Amino acid sequence: MKSIALIHTVKSVANSFDDKVRAVLEEEVKIYNLLDDYLAIHPNEVGEFTATNKTRLFHDLKNAELTGADLIVVTCSTLTPIVEQIRPFLSVPVIAIDDAMGRKAVTTGERILILATAESTISPTLEKLKKEARSIGKDIRFETRVHGEAFKALKENDMEKHDALLLSLAESITEVDCIVLAQASMAHLEKKIEEITGIRVLSSPDLCLEEIRSHILG
Repeated sequence: MKSIALIHTVKSVANSFDDKVRAVLEEEVKIYNLLDDYLAIHPNEVGEFTATNKTRLFHDLKNAELTGADLIVVTCSTLTPIVEQIRPFLSVPVIAIDDAMGRKAVTTGERILILATAESTISPTLEKLKKEARSIGKDIRFETRVHGEAFKALKENDMEKHDALLLSLAESITEVDCIVLAQASMAHLEKKIEEITGIRVLSSPDLCLEEIRSHILG
């Protein structure tokens, strides 16, 4: 039986992603979960992903490797740039939550808005999208919006308030071709935000699940 190691930084994602992975696969699979919420909270508090945080993530990934998993999946977009740096030091394939979303987003138009609740997620997501745009030779104008109060509600596990704040913000979004939800914790609002704005909205989990399915089933 194949196995997957999941690394999370947000409790609400950790509580749901396991079941989503099982649902998308057509065979039984072992899943190991590691929740390290420090790696979401601390970078947002200090405004950067510190050397200590990088070391912590390295050990999280090596611990996931020690499970003997066939695949490691990191479900936090803040970690993506560092995951790319650490990949060469791992013997197990690693998928970052927004790999597939980044590839798809840059094909949707020339004006992209990155929407986040955690300030620390903006820089890695923007870096990821710019890299994907360069890879296809496309010039894209990026905008960013961060709703810190929604992140505070997320940390307090008040998802009703979190959702209401983001949906209210969505009412003011115009003149972009695509909205990228920078965190998996926002993905459940994808369709609602699309209905409110009339703009294409992309989130990472479903696209990541497709990539996991392809890797596991071949």
